[in-house]
Amino acid sequence: MPLLEVNRLARAFGSVRAVDGVSFRVEPGEIYGLLGPNGAGKTTTLSMICGLLKPDAGDITVDGVNFWTDPPRAQGIMGVVPQEIALYEELSGRENLEFWGRLAGLDRSTAKARAGELLAALSLADRAEDAVKKYSGGMKRRINLGAALMHRPRLLLLDEPTVGIDPQARANILEFIRGLCVGGTGILYTTHYLEEAEQLCQRIGIIDHGRLLAEGTLAQLQERLGGDRLFVAEGQLAGARPDSWPGFRERFRTLQQTERQLTVAALGSRDPADCLRDLLALPVHIENVTVKRPSLNDVFLQLTGRDLRE
Repeated sequence: MPLLEVNRLARAFGSVRAVDGVSFRVEPGEIYGLLGPNGAGKTTTLSMICGLLKPDAGDITVDGVNFWTDPPRAQGIMGVVPQEIALYEELSGRENLEFWGRLAGLDRSTAKARAGELLAALSLADRAEDAVKKYSGGMKRRINLGAALMHRPRLLLLDEPTVGIDPQARANILEFIRGLCVGGTGILYTTHYLEEAEQLCQRIGIIDHGRLLAEGTLAQLQERLGGDRLFVAEGQLAGARPDSWPGFRERFRTLQQTERQLTVAALGSRDPADCLRDLLALPVHIENVTVKRPSLNDVFLQLTGRDLRE
């Protein structure tokens, strides 16, 4: 049974449909990545799942029970890490954890013991008594994550938990998140960082303008663009109109074009060597052609016509 199942979820703000018929599920021990640019509908989706917003339509099922049948039960199963850090700056890291633990229903002694466990696991035991206002951005992100884990949730909602921190701090948080899955925790992870989704998530959903455009494993999403057969041609391409070239549209699909580069996916099951010869014979001056494995950004370009981070 999925820990979380979302079915045709929708929410509008006036005339803007922030979320429009989104469906997916999160299994125990799985990290499901919800990938999209800022404003795509990720945070609105998480806000509905945890009960901060009520959907206009659709169903949210947590561990087999509709969320709105018993919201306290569903919220007790999940932990939420918001994009904005939710900590008391004047309190220490330990005090913040104990406060959020008590708010989640832990008694005083259990909250104290659990805070100690998490401070050690998050490599913050040596700074436990310092006020959070003295922490670096990465340390605040770690305490923010710890606050959501105090009551040992089986479902964790992470809304861009690494925004604005340095690469080393990001790597530490990602490694900690991987470890949570070993015990069966299901994680819904929203991000607009390509490398995080590629490295971390077992399955990925791509969302834009409130709609889920595609989902699957990284390999399945790459296969949408022909597996390994993505080509980048470099040359004098200013003003070029590839789709007007004889036979081009039957052999290639254009993903992105600039004055110097043309990125295309090969259609059908043609040999890569044949594709390279076709590209070098285009009716413009081509200086170089390279073969690359499709990235999530390439998939996003194919689905939306714009870069993931635009």
